[in-house]
Amino acid sequence: MRSIWKGALTFGLVNVPVKVYAATEDHDVSLHQVHNADGGRIRYQRRCEVCGEIVAYSDIDRAYDDGDRTVVLTDEDLKSLPSERSREIDVVEFVPSEQVDPITYDKSYFLEPDSASPKAYVLLRRTLEQTDRTAIVRFSLRQKTRLAALRVRGDVLMLQTLLWADEVRAAEFPSLNESVRISKKELELSASLVESFSSDFDPDEFVDEYQKELKTLIAAKLDKGDAIDTDATFGEQDDDEGGEVIDLMAALRASVERSRASRGTSEDAEPESKEEPEEKPKRKRSKKAS
Repeated sequence: MRSIWKGALTFGLVNVPVKVYAATEDHDVSLHQVHNADGGRIRYQRRCEVCGEIVAYSDIDRAYDDGDRTVVLTDEDLKSLPSERSREIDVVEFVPSEQVDPITYDKSYFLEPDSASPKAYVLLRRTLEQTDRTAIVRFSLRQKTRLAALRVRGDVLMLQTLLWADEVRAAEFPSLNESVRISKKELELSASLVESFSSDFDPDEFVDEYQKELKTLIAAKLDKGDAIDTDATFGEQDDDEGGEVIDLMAALRASVERSRASRGTSEDAEPESKEEPEEKPKRKRSKKAS
């Protein structure tokens, strides 16, 4: 694994240097869109709705649309916002672990000790285990302040970023306000059914059947020679036929490289993770065909 962030856990006068690693990865098979008539790659164009021109990524600003008005935000506008570049994961408080609602968990990261001696790291880990507490921490990642839960998994400390309180919807269903009578016999039968399915959870026993069958299907088609030449069908559009065409992944890579260059950050400072980038606010009126 490659670390995506370096810093230090701090609480009181204790400082624990750590490296941060993405704890999960996506194994889904990546599929492209192609023309069903000839297998040609379908690519996306960034076309301006006002002038109709295809716009280079470097000429795109962001904007906020409230439904009636649109506010354009330039790179200079965004750079004027306060940017937190702290390399510290600050412990705000230690709370009983059961008080952290799993619905607030977002992304998971492993922490590795980054010092000659892991004593402070192990001490914190054992303390959390012994007290059955979870540390609520604040840190900055990709210029955003994050709230996270610091907890123990096996022999490793891990961070799980938390959704902010206003990001969790309230579950208010009128049908649940109705009075429902459950008999003792019904409850006993339901409990008996649960008992018949009871087991210890082992995640290794479960696989993504769809992805497994999809890989089998692709392998079978390749074995049969049922494939087309990639260079012949997925080639870039000629410049004379309509301007710049860039697929989504190329645009994302260019965005990451441009962002790194503008901030002058090192590879360790900025991750190449699989987190999805923020989408630009969508305009509410219908888009012209491109």
